Amino acid sequence: MAKNDELVFGIHAINELIKRSPERFIELFLLKGRDDERLKPIINLSRKYGIPTQLVNRKVLDDKSKGEQHQGVVARVTPGKTFTEADLDDILLAAQQQSKDPFLLILDGVTDPHNLGACLRNADAAGVQAIIVPKDNAARLSATVRKVAVGAAETVPLIQVTNLARTMKQLQQMGVWIIGTAGETDTCLYEVKMNGPMALVMGAEGKGMRRLTRENCDQLVKLPMAGTVSSLNVSVATGICLFEIVRQRQL
Repeated sequence: MAKNDELVFGIHAINELIKRSPERFIELFLLKGRDDERLKPIINLSRKYGIPTQLVNRKVLDDKSKGEQHQGVVARVTPGKTFTEADLDDILLAAQQQSKDPFLLILDGVTDPHNLGACLRNADAAGVQAIIVPKDNAARLSATVRKVAVGAAETVPLIQVTNLARTMKQLQQMGVWIIGTAGETDTCLYEVKMNGPMALVMGAEGKGMRRLTRENCDQLVKLPMAGTVSSLNVSVATGICLFEIVRQRQL
């Protein structure tokens, strides 16, 4: 495998990628002897686009996916596009041209690829236009992230920024209201008006947002916790917050 090539695994992730960017596929590895209806769309698309396909045993797929659940299919692809601050300007401009309010998700210190993948899936379902993460101390767009995101990694831009606090200030100057989640605040999520241009900030599970990130939020909110646990998994909390914003936007 060439140094810059990427591996993608999982039925949904590969199916979505092959529909959107078939030119990126170098070769496809399928589990020998598996006759599965869910694999047929991938097989048909690979034939349509002339993607070389190999039938291999499970150990080969296990080795390529490093023990992750591959669902009987692994692809070797060329690297995808990395989104930057400049792309964020284009995304906001496109939203303006479509008469849509900006709707962004900012993840501060989320390093677990499974959590990032789940947040991408939530963001896609809620209609988020982009996810913003710092270049340092954050999970990257890996094969595991793509697998957990079940195709959302191909639809929601993941934008890496050098200075998260500076990016937040720039968004505020453009009229984007930034709401952060923090357990120490007294304001409940459901007490706050959340429509118009909006960015939601979620911190790492346990640690929460960093100090500068917290200080640059316009509003802090918390989820009402009625039980004995003090916090939720970041992807679960993200889903709850995003869909409260969606609910309010539909009123």
